[in-house]
Amino acid sequence: MNILFLANHINVGGISSYLFTLASGLREKGHNVYLASGGGELLDKFASSGIKQIKVPLRTKKEVSPGIIISFLKLRKEVKKHKIDLIHSNSRTTQVLGNLLSRYCAKPHIFTCHGFFKPKLSRRLFPCWGKLVIAISQEVKEHLISDFKLNENKITIINNGIDLHNFGNFAGRQSFRESLGLGDAPLVGIIARLSDVKGHTYLFQAMQAVIKNFPSTKLLVAGEGKMKEVLVREAEDLAIKDNVLFLPQAAGTENVLAGLDIFVMPSLQEGLGLALMEAMAQGLAVVGSAVGGIKTLIKDGQNGLLVPPADAVSLAEAISRLLGDKPMREKLGASARKFIIDNFSKEKMVSQTERAYKNV
Repeated sequence: MNILFLANHINVGGISSYLFTLASGLREKGHNVYLASGGGELLDKFASSGIKQIKVPLRTKKEVSPGIIISFLKLRKEVKKHKIDLIHSNSRTTQVLGNLLSRYCAKPHIFTCHGFFKPKLSRRLFPCWGKLVIAISQEVKEHLISDFKLNENKITIINNGIDLHNFGNFAGRQSFRESLGLGDAPLVGIIARLSDVKGHTYLFQAMQAVIKNFPSTKLLVAGEGKMKEVLVREAEDLAIKDNVLFLPQAAGTENVLAGLDIFVMPSLQEGLGLALMEAMAQGLAVVGSAVGGIKTLIKDGQNGLLVPPADAVSLAEAISRLLGDKPMREKLGASARKFIIDNFSKEKMVSQTERAYKNV
């Protein structure tokens, strides 16, 4: 099968991780995979896995954009040239482009919904869902049905998968911690874009209380985004700036996760939580807010701890509980890794997606 993926860019982030895991897995199964995008930091990584690149001006968030038209004019020729069998989009703008290509080239279009959309009028008037929608969690499927009245039969749930070979190894722990000058200090971490929906502000408030009981504890904030300056000021206002380390999100999270003691995802809204899945695959004790797909991943008290969203007090209590109980951290971490191995492997995601392709 010849498959064309559409992406705005392939910089570090959740959608890029999803695309690489899926596309490389499909390549391993013998499919030809093409990726049309605006380029990015991970070009070489994709190319080294045999994923063919097509550069198009897709770095836009506007549904009506010259970039979409130019991309359409270029890609309609590429679809014919490479005998593309199926088009797979992953964002609202690529969804619009995928719909145009599907109509013009008479090729099926599949869309993966990675999270939650605002039910804007434009999405209702021009849905562009394609022939099939992949929802990454049950909560995302329910959102599509309730907020967009999408036919349930048009949706299939395929959870994100993790390449387990990349996680579970703590060999890089000491060198990573030494690079940050941490020594033996307990390290709590979050890997997420710096956006208000990720709940960083509640984590900072929680850490103020945690640090009073565990003064040497550090918080590692890995990621980039528009909230950076706000969060830096907040750390200063809460008098925890000396305990907070900001780190640009790296292409590979393995070393970052190896250096942590606890991973926290305090999101206010989350489709599934790829970074959380990676932390669980690493074997870390995790704390997450009881929203969206996080509830699919964390079984409270079994493989992690769940707390109410936007609740800094409960978050502080959960983190403190884990910091004070190493055996509990180790037990939850081992259960978390087993849970991911059993339910969220790369192989399972690739096989389910391949089956969905064949059905359309």
